[in-house]
Amino acid sequence: MRRGIAATALVASLALAATACGGSDSGDSADGPVTITWWDTSNATNEAPTYQALVKEFEAANKDIKVKYVNVPFDQAQNKFDTAAGSKGAPDVLRSEVGWTPAFAKKSFFAPLDGTEALADQAKFQPNLIEQAKYEGKVYGVPFTTDTLAFVYNKDLFKKAGVEAPKTWDDLKKAAATIKEKTGVDGYWGSTQAYYAQTFLYGEGTDTVDADAKKITVAGAEAKKGYETWLGLFDGKGLHKADTTADAYAHIQEAFVSGKVAAIMQGPWEITNFYKGSAFKDKSNLGIATVPAGSSGKAGAPTGGHNLSVYAGSDEAHQKAALKFVNFMTSQKAQETIALKNSTLPTRGDAYTAEVKADPGIAGYQTVLASAQPRPALPEYSSLWGPVDTELLKVAGGKESLDKGLSTAETAIAKLVPDFSK
Repeated sequence: MRRGIAATALVASLALAATACGGSDSGDSADGPVTITWWDTSNATNEAPTYQALVKEFEAANKDIKVKYVNVPFDQAQNKFDTAAGSKGAPDVLRSEVGWTPAFAKKSFFAPLDGTEALADQAKFQPNLIEQAKYEGKVYGVPFTTDTLAFVYNKDLFKKAGVEAPKTWDDLKKAAATIKEKTGVDGYWGSTQAYYAQTFLYGEGTDTVDADAKKITVAGAEAKKGYETWLGLFDGKGLHKADTTADAYAHIQEAFVSGKVAAIMQGPWEITNFYKGSAFKDKSNLGIATVPAGSSGKAGAPTGGHNLSVYAGSDEAHQKAALKFVNFMTSQKAQETIALKNSTLPTRGDAYTAEVKADPGIAGYQTVLASAQPRPALPEYSSLWGPVDTELLKVAGGKESLDKGLSTAETAIAKLVPDFSK
């Protein structure tokens, strides 16, 4: 798609309903540069410095635009933006978690980006990531960072046990037992969180809901079979029992990086932390494979990450500047820089340069992205994991049966999507 096609028409139409200064609160002078505000929701310590450096680079190349950078804690950003957008005080650009994108698009808080400068390089991005940024057929965000879950393992421990990365969950059970026997450490430690358990649903060809059919499927036969497989991986030789404490995530991560467990499921956001562990001082010891397949023969994990979205309430000048900024931050050069500095996965294929892929973590996760499953364009979708989280914790801890947990989750989800049938 050629740069700038239909951008002028889009911005002009949106400006009719916009406020005088949009969300920038910049006090721009008539003859001075336009100041746009960007809310970055990344980790302020590990990721933000790279983004701040790119902002300065953008400003140096675009003297007529200034960027007011604001780092907003991720766990506060969704509600904060929701409140600000409702009162026409939102930032011009938001780093939006992929699950937020359809929800804010539904409320008309985000501007559609089809045909604008922001999406000039649309063909360069992974198609499933563009699809995930859509709502009712229009694109409301440019993929900025992406992730998915992979089966990550300690190559040295697997080699000592004489086993390979499992292709199915049954393979994993056998491998875990062998690893325990040969090395003395557990072969696998699973998570009770719904996001991680989602892979077991995909392995049975199902999901928590069928968005197209408007049907809740979390308690269906296929989902139950997937959750039974998930539950079965907390009990057996070489399988670590479920950790139902508040610090479970940290416990699992620490055990893996210190070589106390041979394999877990994890995302690329932990790449830099993997390398800090004693087990992966040699980065090449980190094994990364697609998550094992379920009985349907399918394997895959949820696609996560963030988009850069433009506030629909900004005026014409601020939207035009915001579109240029989004294009810059998602360019090949910027994506390569971010990957090299932050060890995150680029969202466009041409950013996987030889230098980027020299990091075995990034190279490994790139291979599993093809099996990643985008979330449906359902505004409520991300919130559906909340009820499942609550119930799976009880099930894994032996406090209620799987049937009871799924039934309770189904009832709770029905309240979130009242027009869906059971």
